Amino acid sequence: MPVTVVEKWDSREQGAGDQPSVDLRFLVLGTPDDIPAHSELIAQTPQVYNGLVRQSTHLERIAEDAWEGSVRYGPYEPPSTGDSSYSFDTGGGTQHITQSLGTVGAWGAPGIFPPNFHGAIGATQDSIEGVDITVPIYNFSETHYIDAAFVTGAYKAALFYLTGTVNNGPFRGFAAGEVLFLGASGSVRGQENWEVAYRFAASPNVMGLSVGSIGGINKRGWDYLWVRYADIEDPAAKMLVKRPLAAYVEQVYPFTNFLGLGIGT
Repeated sequence: MPVTVVEKWDSREQGAGDQPSVDLRFLVLGTPDDIPAHSELIAQTPQVYNGLVRQSTHLERIAEDAWEGSVRYGPYEPPSTGDSSYSFDTGGGTQHITQSLGTVGAWGAPGIFPPNFHGAIGATQDSIEGVDITVPIYNFSETHYIDAAFVTGAYKAALFYLTGTVNNGPFRGFAAGEVLFLGASGSVRGQENWEVAYRFAASPNVMGLSVGSIGGINKRGWDYLWVRYADIEDPAAKMLVKRPLAAYVEQVYPFTNFLGLGIGT
């Protein structure tokens, strides 16, 4: 059953005129769970009402699958120097892999024993085709309002040189090697401060990886793992098959100190 949000009939009696703030009242119907109720209250109510912007919400349960919600609207207040805002998504990234975590089944034609490729994906006579998969990438951004005196030419150059580097120490709760700085964008706001948005992506460090019969591989979050294959005879299938011969972990991004961003760690 879809969750519906209905404005109460008397909601706008106290919403007329040019008031500094106003609360609109709603009924949220169709769920016993407060999380989707709150999400739909936000999704199905306007962000701006009578020139006022949505500032906060409140939810109170009134029945098994019914809630009474209120949304407070107030005047827009521009952020001040020192203010910050944050956003994130866990949509993940795409990676081309040539090795599976494990082969869960193999079937051969009548009278044919399926060769064992030790997890190689899409093995042909000449190559390993592999497959594109979604991998855990945590994308997050921070917007900081910085004193104009701090955003000098030297600071902008520092952001430029830090772009495309990986943290060499702990940063925002992540271990060294896990956070990639994707760059920053900024705009000046009058004479007082700059609005600067910093973008990052995090990928976990992993220990003890296995590739076929090769074990004990350690890989930092933004290192690159690749596999060298060789033709090896499979006695059961009585044919040459491609199997992992060696695995390599390569550093492809430089490591730097993120203190140079000027936003702490």
